[in-house]
Amino acid sequence: MQYLHWQFLSTNQNSKMNNPHETIMKKSDEVSGKSITGYDFNQGVDYKKILESFETTGFQATHFSQAIKIVKKMRQENAFIMLGYTSSMVSSGLRDIFRYLAEHKLIDLIVTTGGGIEEDLIKCLGDFKLGNFSVSGEILREKGINRIGNILVPNSRYCSFESWMLPVLEKYKNKILTPSQLIKILGGEINNKESIYYWCWKNNIPVYCPAIMDGSLGDIIYFFKNKNPNFQIEVSNDAVELNNSTLGKEKTGMLILGTGIIKHQICNANLYRNGADFAVYFNNAIEEDGSDAGARPDEAVSWGKIKAKGESIKVFGDVTILFPLLVARCFAE
Repeated sequence: MQYLHWQFLSTNQNSKMNNPHETIMKKSDEVSGKSITGYDFNQGVDYKKILESFETTGFQATHFSQAIKIVKKMRQENAFIMLGYTSSMVSSGLRDIFRYLAEHKLIDLIVTTGGGIEEDLIKCLGDFKLGNFSVSGEILREKGINRIGNILVPNSRYCSFESWMLPVLEKYKNKILTPSQLIKILGGEINNKESIYYWCWKNNIPVYCPAIMDGSLGDIIYFFKNKNPNFQIEVSNDAVELNNSTLGKEKTGMLILGTGIIKHQICNANLYRNGADFAVYFNNAIEEDGSDAGARPDEAVSWGKIKAKGESIKVFGDVTILFPLLVARCFAE
């Protein structure tokens, strides 16, 4: 009966149903392009070739391979490279990679958050410790230990930071400073070669922090200003400098790790020159909520923040894994 039923479906010209075999085995056009292949470990272990194999691996490996090509082109064409990163990345070991880039003048400008400033300086005063994601917040609170993902920071680190900061602020208690001026002062005052902002101070790399009050540094400024009302942080001059930084540049490149204000500010600065020539995003945000944070580079093209003919890519993945590999291929080799 099953055979007869199939025969009926195959031969009945009046049936409104398609032939199942023809539906499944539908003829197709050929597709041009590179074949999907991965790394062959029969060749031994060659980390450079493993990374090169990402180009034809597919999924985010191929996006990452495209990111490497774009960043290499930024450098080959002497683009003005604007690096953006969030606070948590400085909490992690990526801080040492950002320091390397600043030390060797491999980037031209930085935009980060308040935590992205303070945690670099705090690490000069005391280290952060590796923990885990599941340790009880209640127990940590009782012990005065703060958790950043699987990174643990005793509260004593922030107390040391405040003790270091207050004498610096005291020198400027009757001054008006921009965030970038304050960061430059702090980079010189810390006088520590492990610091990102020491090297930014030494190499005259501007650092902009439009959300400087968002973190421990903001708390310290809050308490300090209560006692010293003449002290002021003025942000509009930094906005002018950041937006002007792209003007007159032959080419600009955006290397943005994470989302939020650092992404918005760098993209917006490139709007003033009718778009960046190159853009590489690393983040896991999605565009379906309508936020600029999760938007793909093509949305920035619609605003004029990336040139219509510019080269861009967004890579989904953990930046603590991917960014060291990108720096290895594009900056350190």
